[in-house]
Amino acid sequence: MSETIGRRERKKAATRKAISDAATVLFVERGFDQVSIREVADAADVSPTTVFAHFPQKEALVFDEDDEQREMLVGAVRDRAPGTSVSDALRDLYRRELIGLAFDPTGDQRRAFMKLIDDTPALREYSARMWLRHEGALAEAIAASIGRATPDAEIRVYARMVLQLQLLAFEHDDAASTIEAGFRILDRGWHEPS
Repeated sequence: MSETIGRRERKKAATRKAISDAATVLFVERGFDQVSIREVADAADVSPTTVFAHFPQKEALVFDEDDEQREMLVGAVRDRAPGTSVSDALRDLYRRELIGLAFDPTGDQRRAFMKLIDDTPALREYSARMWLRHEGALAEAIAASIGRATPDAEIRVYARMVLQLQLLAFEHDDAASTIEAGFRILDRGWHEPS
């Protein structure tokens, strides 16, 4: 029985990935607003009903890695080396994910994907809402990592600001400076220049 369930889940995951991959290729080539759900379904060799069974709205087609992103954030906190602060672990993650993207010679597809999001207001808005949904999981991981049963107000605020920082870094050409400035302010506070 569990083998049948496992096979069914793998098949569903493979179908979901095929749909999302087909949609992303079409969106990058032609633009998000220029591609219909029927075209995505045809490219993935499924029905439009199957597309909607896996993705409740068109924007969700682009963001099929929500669970992986949440685990990446939580893992950075949970699995950090002894003596590494939460801020250092998250800053290192952001450096790898954002700054590394700019210098990755094999990252042309990821850069095209990020440009698609940046150039499409509906995708930018959906991406920001999706990213901020990780706030609770991140706050809980931080609380657990410092021996607290639940996140307090400071941890919740910190988690929200860390997530906002990544969104802000995507909006600026110099992501590295934005990340460094953001973590410096989070760690030490902001002081008005004299």
